[in-house]
Amino acid sequence: MPHVKKQMISFFLTTRCNLKCIYCYNSQKRNLEPIQNLDLNFAKAGIDYFFGNFQSRHIRFYGPGEPTQAFSLMKQIRDYAYSKVGEELKVELQTNGAFSPTIRNWIAENVNIIWISFDGTPDIHDYNRPFPNKMPSSPLIEDNTKYLTTHLKKPGTVGIRVTITNNNMQRQIEMIDYFVSLGIRHIWADTLFQEVQDKPVCMMPKRQENFQFDMDTFIDTYVEAYQYAKNIGVFYGTNLIYNFDGCCEYNCRACTPVPHLTSDGYVSACDMVTFGGKANHMEPLVYGKWNSKNNVIQFYEDRIKTLQSRKASNMPSCVGCEVSEKCAGYCLGEILNETGSLFGCNPKICHAIRKIYQSIGPIKYEYFHP
Repeated sequence: MPHVKKQMISFFLTTRCNLKCIYCYNSQKRNLEPIQNLDLNFAKAGIDYFFGNFQSRHIRFYGPGEPTQAFSLMKQIRDYAYSKVGEELKVELQTNGAFSPTIRNWIAENVNIIWISFDGTPDIHDYNRPFPNKMPSSPLIEDNTKYLTTHLKKPGTVGIRVTITNNNMQRQIEMIDYFVSLGIRHIWADTLFQEVQDKPVCMMPKRQENFQFDMDTFIDTYVEAYQYAKNIGVFYGTNLIYNFDGCCEYNCRACTPVPHLTSDGYVSACDMVTFGGKANHMEPLVYGKWNSKNNVIQFYEDRIKTLQSRKASNMPSCVGCEVSEKCAGYCLGEILNETGSLFGCNPKICHAIRKIYQSIGPIKYEYFHP
């Protein structure tokens, strides 16, 4: 099943965050706005719309801040969704893992799939993802990870989501062993990408010059780590292989699209657009707005049609590519942020996907991230 078939409604619960990650992709926009939470009535309307128009019963809690920082709201949304579909409900949480025992216990009882952002061994992780006071976050996250891998009540899994930088690229096998020691069997290692700012990266030459990521080295080290993990019964994925488990015309669910409800009252198609009101060059990914006066979501049909047209057959860069059905133009959020076009491409990414596919071929996996 290709990644695009992971259909779900996502809730961007809050802009509040309790860590200070060095590479945060939305920190600039988040720091310019007062702290805000998702409107509960908007969330309920989103659930009604999603369950009424999609077969999926999958909901997910996500950023732009840390979702567990709006714990009461998370519980209310989950309970409302459960009241609509009961045991059919599947709940997913993307979290930084820095939460209290009370929250941890609730997650163990109510969440099916948990992805914990954890960047490897403590020395690497604490450099990348410290608390705002610069204290290490790894002891708390390690403890919560161990607990959840042994106490999860719902059928599902606890997985790790790693950001690969030049600092941990050469230590992927060591990182896999560390996570296995915590009880983890599913790991997604996503390559570092550019922060979303006010303009596309292509219009800011200094950003391109200053961005440091050795893609060629990553390809080689990832393939080696993937084979190592496979041999010990661990799945080790990356954002570059999302669709190696099937054929696809779309890269991801953003092209279908499915709703991601923002804290400022918009419907986004993508995790990379966490604020709809000031989306700038990312505005093509905003396809609806909450009308609080009338309690309705107003959708932008023209943008929906444009998103649905973003498929491999309409991508100039995909013509003649041997892995187009395993990629379909790659992540449109990243591509739009880098090129300013929904139909653009990143040649380095294209090269990486082709080379990795030649090395590991088609694969099967249980759980998609994100």
